[in-house]
Amino acid sequence: MEELPLLRCDILTIFPEMVAHAARFGVLRRAQDSGKVSLRAINLRDFAVDRHRTTDDYPYGGGAGMVMKPEPFFRAVRAIAAQAKETPRVILLTPQGRTLRQRDCERLSLERHLVLLCGRYKGVDERVRTALVDEEISVGDYVLSGGELPALILLDAVVRLVPGVLSDAESALGDSFSEELLDAPYFTRPACYEGWEVPETLRSGNPRRIARWRRREALRRTWLRRPDLLERAALGEEDLQLLQEVREEHERALQRSLF
Repeated sequence: MEELPLLRCDILTIFPEMVAHAARFGVLRRAQDSGKVSLRAINLRDFAVDRHRTTDDYPYGGGAGMVMKPEPFFRAVRAIAAQAKETPRVILLTPQGRTLRQRDCERLSLERHLVLLCGRYKGVDERVRTALVDEEISVGDYVLSGGELPALILLDAVVRLVPGVLSDAESALGDSFSEELLDAPYFTRPACYEGWEVPETLRSGNPRRIARWRRREALRRTWLRRPDLLERAALGEEDLQLLQEVREEHERALQRSLF
């Protein structure tokens, strides 16, 4: 019996070639080749109701720009749901949605079927949001031409967390934001390059020293670059001690620079 994928992803778009091409590379390609994930880029125009395969129209009330019509989305989502073994979770990619975070990716990686709606122009008819969409997600506080790139960002972030997709699970578990912290810096060979040396601790071969150094540097980098993350991070007593060391080192360095 053929093993079913752990996650099915259907992407509704007027540019299916754009999504399908990007899905041929990297983690998305490996996830499909392994059978863990199934990805389909579905042409929204195939569900249009007129012979011109129209998916947009002028907005009621006037104003510049076009709006994605409701009929293609309704027909497409209903067709997908009718063939699905489990009720899919429908996500609209929109700058009006909640900003995507790592915990969202972890949650979505546990779903069995995702349907991603890619809007264009001024957005989608409000009835699509009201009747079809389970959640709205944004990839940042800026505006793109459409939902295809955000959909690919979401897929890349989610698919790599599906069990068995990555060859080394630790490479996902230790990533930035996995604990609401930025990741520590990493080095590879050579040990010295143009005068810049790899920290001695990382070359020591001592696992406990290395783990402590990486944790401290993760805390340092987060404190310097994204202090807002520390407010949400679950820090233990040792973390607070390391963070205090980082702050004291920074203060001493600042004092030296003044003299």
